[in-house]
Amino acid sequence: MSSLETQAGGIGGSNPPAAGTFIPAGYDKRLMIASGRASLDLGTRIAERLGVGLTDAGLKTFSDGEMYCRYRDSIRGADLFIVQSTCGSASEGLTVNDALMELLVMVHAAKHASAHRIIAVTPWYGYSRQDKKSAPREPISARLVAELLETAGIDRLVTMDLHAGQVQGFFSRPVDHMTAMPILTQYVQDRLGTENLVIIAPDAGRAKLARKFAQKVGAPYALLEKERPAHQVAQTGYVIGDVQGKIAVILDDIINTGGTLGAAAQAVMDEGAKEVYAVATHGVFSGEAFATLGRSPLAGIVVTDTVPLRDGAPDTITVLTCADTLTDSVRRIFTDDSVSEIFQGENQLF
Repeated sequence: MSSLETQAGGIGGSNPPAAGTFIPAGYDKRLMIASGRASLDLGTRIAERLGVGLTDAGLKTFSDGEMYCRYRDSIRGADLFIVQSTCGSASEGLTVNDALMELLVMVHAAKHASAHRIIAVTPWYGYSRQDKKSAPREPISARLVAELLETAGIDRLVTMDLHAGQVQGFFSRPVDHMTAMPILTQYVQDRLGTENLVIIAPDAGRAKLARKFAQKVGAPYALLEKERPAHQVAQTGYVIGDVQGKIAVILDDIINTGGTLGAAAQAVMDEGAKEVYAVATHGVFSGEAFATLGRSPLAGIVVTDTVPLRDGAPDTITVLTCADTLTDSVRRIFTDDSVSEIFQGENQLF
C-alpha cells in the first residue's frame, strides 16, 4: 500500500508545536474547522494540530443527488475554516462536481448562520487548468468557480500550488497561495541526496518552478520539450540539458492521467538517465492513471494529500501530508499574523 508520511520537521525543519499550542491563551475569537467529505482526512489532521474538534457539517446526499448541509453546532460569530478540495472521492462516492457543490452549500449555510468570517481551505482548486480561452467558444471555468465561491459567501480562499498564477486575479477576495515545495524539496534531499541529481521541468511553463526547486536542493535542472495536440494528450519530444547517468526528478504541479508523465520518464531514460522519479503537489490520478504509471520506467512518485489517494495505487507512490503547512496558515489567518512568513515570502512561484 502507499504510505502517508508526516513531515515531522515541518517548514524550516523545526518540530511542529504540540496540539493545542497554536492559538495564544486568552484569545477572544472563536475558531472552528469543518470539512467536506472529499477532504475529511486532511480536515481532521488540521483540526487535531490546532487542538480543536472538527465541526460536524451534517453533510449528506439525497437519493436524487442533491447535496445537503446543516451544521450541528452554532457557528454564529466564529471564524469558520471549511476544508474541501474540489476533487472526486471514490470512498465517499463523490465526483469533482459533487465536491464543488458541497463546498458551495457549506459556505452558503455558514453565511446564513451568521459566521463572522468564512474561509475556504481548498488545497486542490478544481477547474484550475481551465484558466484561459485556448480555443473559440470555450469557458474560463477557473474564473466561474471563483465567482461561485464569492457569490456563495467566502471571505477568503486558501489554496496550494495553483496551476496558473492568474487564477488569483479571478477573486475580489484575498487569496492565500500556499506551496508544498518546502515539503517536497526536503523529501528529495533526504531520500535521494543531491549528488548526481538533476531536476526536470516537464515543459517550458514549469521551467521557473523547476529552477527554484533545483536551487533549493542544490542541483542543476533540465527541460523537456512538449506539445499538447488535444486535451489530456501530450507528446514529449526531447530533453534540453544533461541527464546522462544521473538521477532525474520530474517536477510538476499535477499528475492526472499519467500519460504525459510516463512519456516524459521514458524520454529522460532514453537520454541516458540512471533513474527517474516524479514529484508533484496534486496526485489526481484519474482514469487508468495507476495502470499507465505502473507500466512507466518511474522508480518512484511523490505527491501530497491535497487530493485523497484512491484504492489500488501502486507501491511506487508515496503520499506526504501538507497538514502542517495548512495548519500554520489557518492559525496565522485566524490570529491576523503574516501568512507569507511561513515561506519567507518565497511562495510566489509564477
